[in-house]
Amino acid sequence: MILRPEQLSAHLEKPLAPLYLLHGNEPLLVLEAADAIRAAARRQGYTEREVLVAGQGFRWDSLQSAAGNLSLFGESKLVDLRIPNGKPGREGGEALQRHARQLDSGIITLVTLPELDWTARKASWFTALTEAGVCIELNAPERERLPDWIGQRLARQQQKASAEGLAFITEHVEGNLLAAHQEILKLGLLQPPGELDLDTIRSAVLNVARYDIDSLRTALLEGDPARCSRLLDGLRGEGEAPPLVLWALATEVRSLARLRAGLDAGQPAAGLFKAERIYDERRRQRTQKALGRLSAPQLQASILHAAKIDRMIKGLADGDVWDEFLMLCLRLTRHAPATPRR
Repeated sequence: MILRPEQLSAHLEKPLAPLYLLHGNEPLLVLEAADAIRAAARRQGYTEREVLVAGQGFRWDSLQSAAGNLSLFGESKLVDLRIPNGKPGREGGEALQRHARQLDSGIITLVTLPELDWTARKASWFTALTEAGVCIELNAPERERLPDWIGQRLARQQQKASAEGLAFITEHVEGNLLAAHQEILKLGLLQPPGELDLDTIRSAVLNVARYDIDSLRTALLEGDPARCSRLLDGLRGEGEAPPLVLWALATEVRSLARLRAGLDAGQPAAGLFKAERIYDERRRQRTQKALGRLSAPQLQASILHAAKIDRMIKGLADGDVWDEFLMLCLRLTRHAPATPRR
């Protein structure tokens, strides 16, 4: 059974399922959901707990042993299985499928995983676990939803902030949900319940944004020049290697150029996206948004611009690499000029 994250709280008020599978790209949310399940298990009498970490050299028969061995007092038990790399391998996949078929009463299994790609989601072991229990995907909120997420967290501690205050916090914790959580808790400790004014937020919230290249690619696809500029400044300040930034931007530009050429030639979009290995629905939507504003000439000019930056990085051309990164991003976040009517 697939459960949405916001449904978990109500679900845990009922008798627990025999198995829970948590995965997603945000460790904080996975950890919080796992903590909630462990707390509910204790409330419902699952007082014994055994933690298994499937790292290098892990013996998968220990999963069967853990599920089969209750204490002498016969107490109910929680088996807490963690697979840090999300790849159980062949032996692990078979063990997980056997475990899903042989769930015992008195045992709850909690499996936690990182973000999974589409291949892992189609694996037999993942399907078996999902069908046998409850599966929850826990991803970081999209940037446009982050102010609402922050507002909800503030409300938990009887605080609220204006739209300007939420925007300020969002900008200063971008890409770092754990830091956002910590800053919100800090506001709860430093300030009384009620409305938080902008000056109070400014004085309390640190600049803990974690700038990463994936965020830059997202901002590029979404056509957000201000965010691209801020992310480039952050990457430069954190000492990110220019060749890596160029690789990310150039890879995105070449992919968009191939898609644009295919669409202009009348090829079906589904096949083009499959060829580019774009399976995630959110990335697909962002890419479609970018294609809606970018023309083939713009993308070809951007490829030439990226080649110029490559020569600058190699010392074969003069100029400021980071200024050129910004100019390239601005080129890609502009709408294509309208074609004159004849």
